[in-house]
Amino acid sequence: MSRPLFRRLLQRPAFSVNGSFGQRVCLHATPRICKAPAAQAAAKDALPPGSSLAGKSSLTPRIHEKLRVLKTKYEGLNERMSGNVSDLGRDELARLSKDLSDTGLIVAPYTRLLELYDELVELQQMIDSGDPTFREMAVEEKQTALDSVAACEREIIGGLLPKDSAEKAGAILEIRAGTGGDEASLFSGDLLRMYERFAQTKGWKYKPISMDAEGDMVKEAVVEVSGRGVFGVLMFESGVHRVQRVPATESQGRVHTSTVTVAVLPQATDVHIEIKDGDLRIDVFRASGKGGQHVNTTDSAVRITHIPTGIAVENQQERSQIRNREKAMQILRARLYDRERQKAESQRRESRNRLIGTGDRSEKCRTYNYAQNRVTDHRINFSLYDLEGVMNGSSLQYIVDQLRMQNDLDELARME
Repeated sequence: MSRPLFRRLLQRPAFSVNGSFGQRVCLHATPRICKAPAAQAAAKDALPPGSSLAGKSSLTPRIHEKLRVLKTKYEGLNERMSGNVSDLGRDELARLSKDLSDTGLIVAPYTRLLELYDELVELQQMIDSGDPTFREMAVEEKQTALDSVAACEREIIGGLLPKDSAEKAGAILEIRAGTGGDEASLFSGDLLRMYERFAQTKGWKYKPISMDAEGDMVKEAVVEVSGRGVFGVLMFESGVHRVQRVPATESQGRVHTSTVTVAVLPQATDVHIEIKDGDLRIDVFRASGKGGQHVNTTDSAVRITHIPTGIAVENQQERSQIRNREKAMQILRARLYDRERQKAESQRRESRNRLIGTGDRSEKCRTYNYAQNRVTDHRINFSLYDLEGVMNGSSLQYIVDQLRMQNDLDELARME
């Protein structure tokens, strides 16, 4: 049935109700401070009609005001570029074109959002009309519209925030077994496979750089994950991952707690950071562990120390000293780049650290509870009851999305 016909069927005026999203996750929200009646009235007046029907929104009245200003600016730019531009110089034309393009990335989903607000008003009127013929259809369409509202809000927030060039890069993933002995090493291997499967679902390239493993037990692993935007997706995985489960070797069924540290570093190139040869100390030594006679009889292992910072990296994965040196330099470059990046970020993104965490490995960021089929991210108090889906890589994106949204909201609050 067409929208014009829907409008003719509407008889009762719209009124505000609180909507909710049908999520398959459990989010334990923190207490919210209620606004005074005067503040509530002012906020209500500043919001577009129909926005209250969308339920809890990430867009505050001040953000809506900014969006209205951007929309007016976009319309002006569009009108200017549609007219006679022969009087504009090359640089001015390029600047206006870029402004039009950048502003359009925000205005387009905002325009769609306003249309969805109007649609929610119509659907709510139809639901309240009492006509059973259209009520079921309207309820179904309302849920679809609510999902679209959430998607538009995410797109708007992402467009409003400043971009970090590192988020477009690939990533170096470092996983190390922590407390818990063999059980920690087993869970380290589980996490390694989780990220490998997650990378496969994204179409990323997954390439081990170094590995200290024996069977399913992984004491330490360094992996290169290549693809567009890899670091932007995995950047919040850094921290201490805790597992609570009954180990296979436990005869009395007691639950053990073990930890694994994960560090995610942006892939760096020579363009990002320059390393002077005079700042490096390179040591070679004989590799240890399994690998045949070649491993223990040649100086194939390499340790590179960056003297100014004291950062040391060693690699003995390959039989060739040259290949081990290349891989060690790749890891060193990533660590130095991340060190400089973290130093700059700490000065301008303190608000994000309060909510998401700094990514420091001393922080407990996530718990995997096998008995309860639960994965909880403590930084945002978010729980997902689909541990199997997370561990096979198919449901990890749900947690990533929540972390990204909370980070973006915190950044947006700082900008207000």
